[in-house]
Formats: sequence, structure tokens, C-alpha cells
Amino acid sequence: MYYKFNGFTQRLVGAAASAAYNPQGLKPIVSTESPALIFGTTTKLASDLPATDSFLGKNKVPDLQKLFQKADGLPVHLKRGVPDKLLYRTTMALTIGGTIYCLVALYMASQPRNQ
Repeated sequence: MYYKFNGFTQRLVGAAASAAYNPQGLKPIVSTESPALIFGTTTKLASDLPATDSFLGKNKVPDLQKLFQKADGLPVHLKRGVPDKLLYRTTMALTIGGTIYCLVALYMASQPRNQ
């Protein structure tokens, strides 16, 4: 016996072999002709663009890979020196300050007001 999915009841129901092999929503292959052109403008392929015009800077990725993969015992977020340490410490200070502020606000909200 063959089965197909019923879209109305959301269940499998018995079906003929032809209905099971051509389920709902799927259409047989029509033609492989390309559709009509909607916009008449042509686009440039990436291979047509000159490589030197797209980016004129130096590739920093190999240098950064060497820096971050160096086994010096430092975590990745502190490998670049003073700017990383400043950013890390600022983030930690704001996190701790925000936690303390939330706890104080929660304590003040939990106390009843005096009449």
C-alpha cells in the first residue's frame, strides 16, 4: 500500500501509486529553458575584476595568526598588549558595577515604603 501526506488533516493517508510518487506541491520537470531577462543590465563577475583594485592594503592575517597562536601562556583576549588589557579591565569594572547597581536596586525595591 502507498501513502501520501494530507495537507488538510496533517496525517498520512492511503493513496494510489501515482499519487504517492508525485506528492502534493512537487511538479514534474517542465523545461530547462532559462527565464526571460527581467533587467537588461549586465553584471561583472568576480573573476573579471582586477585583483589589485579591490584591496590596496597589506594582508594582516598571517601576522595576526602568528601572534595569536604563539604559546606564551596569555589568553587570546589579552595577546595584543595594553589596549586589550585596558578594554578587558574596563569591561570587568562595568560588569561588576552593573551587578552591584542591580543588587542595590533590587534591595531598595524589596523594602516597603514608610507612610
